[in-house]
Amino acid sequence: MLNRPYNLPPAGSLISFEAAARHVSFKAAAEELNVTPAAISHQVKALESELQCALFLRHHRGVELTESGAYLLVALQRGFEGISEALSQLRRQYDQKGVTIRSTTAVSSLWLTPRLAQFWKRYGHVSVTQVVTDHGLDTSNCDLSIHYGDTSRETGVFKTLFHDSIMALCSPRFARQNAIKQVDDIARVPLIHLDAPDTGWADWRTWTRELGYDGPLNSAHRVNNYTIALQAAQDDMGAVLGWEGLTTDLITSGKLVKLLPLTISSQQDFYVKLHNTSSERAKLVFKWLGEAAGPSPHGQG
Repeated sequence: MLNRPYNLPPAGSLISFEAAARHVSFKAAAEELNVTPAAISHQVKALESELQCALFLRHHRGVELTESGAYLLVALQRGFEGISEALSQLRRQYDQKGVTIRSTTAVSSLWLTPRLAQFWKRYGHVSVTQVVTDHGLDTSNCDLSIHYGDTSRETGVFKTLFHDSIMALCSPRFARQNAIKQVDDIARVPLIHLDAPDTGWADWRTWTRELGYDGPLNSAHRVNNYTIALQAAQDDMGAVLGWEGLTTDLITSGKLVKLLPLTISSQQDFYVKLHNTSSERAKLVFKWLGEAAGPSPHGQG
């Protein structure tokens, strides 16, 4: 058995004693710690046995602290206060050093990560943690979050990153094999459909309808992840809708090309929201991301 440091009794007995002493009641301590009064009594007796002194006087109607018990209670409370302060300082140090950003897989891989690589070259002392999820953005424990939505309904501090154009993209080989001259021709080529109903992302029907075509569409391939949809397009599986702000690097590199020159304007914006307004480092990342995206006339902050 390993020896306990500083010759301390087990933590469970100290915690049980502190609660019982503070309430001057085994029953109230049991309710606070979610155990039985018998468990509290057992822990206190074990502590008294180890210290070889009585900490409580037991009466028919309750208990009261002995002089030794009162002395120990004061010592424990001072110790807990010191621990609490140390933990608070550690949390403050972490808050000062780290910045947490939540985003979807697509935004992280296509837009955020490349820009954070540039950020770290300039601000290497700032640790940035990405929390990537496609199942709703819980913003309760993050400093920043990136969204795709209607900024006119947004509150708080945010900046619009880009208001996008949406186009039809495909691999160079697919474009050569499928000569598309007008939007009606989309009906005869395989399309990669993104099944993401809760994201607000435009689908092929929205895109073609806005360009004047409301006829049948080929639904050969369906995926629920935009990054996978773009990879499928690069693998010649079909055409995919491309948000300009997210796919610029793929187009510049030649991995994807426009199937048609036609585009529609997105009804929603990509924007970053600042949640931790008390963190100077979070505000630094927030400001830098806004600048990295370019002018943002609709943003606030």
